Amino acid sequence: MEKYVCDACGYVYDPALGDEAAGIKPGTAFKDLPDDWICPLCGMGKDHFEQV
Repeated sequence: MEKYVCDACGYVYDPALGDEAAGIKPGTAFKDLPDDWICPLCGMGKDHFEQV
């Protein structure tokens, strides 16, 4: 699965790790994140992420 980077702060969403603090289980693809998911570091929305 592809990783995505936040263009505001550089946080990398890694599907293998998920986002435990937000209740996102490991193995969750970026496209399957809820529409209201935000970057855990800076609070930007999914539209500020690009595939790396």
